Amino acid sequence: MKKNGKIAFEESSGNIFADLGLDDSEELLIRAKLGHSVRMILEKKKLKQREIGKLLEIKQPEVSNLMNGRYTLFSQERLFAFLNKLNRKVRVQITRRRKGESPQDVVLA
Repeated sequence: MKKNGKIAFEESSGNIFADLGLDDSEELLIRAKLGHSVRMILEKKKLKQREIGKLLEIKQPEVSNLMNGRYTLFSQERLFAFLNKLNRKVRVQITRRRKGESPQDVVLA
């Protein structure tokens, strides 16, 4: 939409799920970041879906869901397990939260 010849837009909060008004937006963002990490690692390995299933010990429909970005179908714990099976270390760090800061965050190294 244009207002006075300018395109109107709203700046993101940094969490698309919160911007969409979803209740569990923090959880959804964390799963999206974790799932994306898993997918990027798998794509870099250039594995076939059958090989991914064997490596992660999941069935083909779940491989398809993972590789098609349906990360909300997987729990955080399950995504952590996938990262471990991909020889990645998952570190949980607990710190004091600053005012206005998200209660949870995923930092990808």
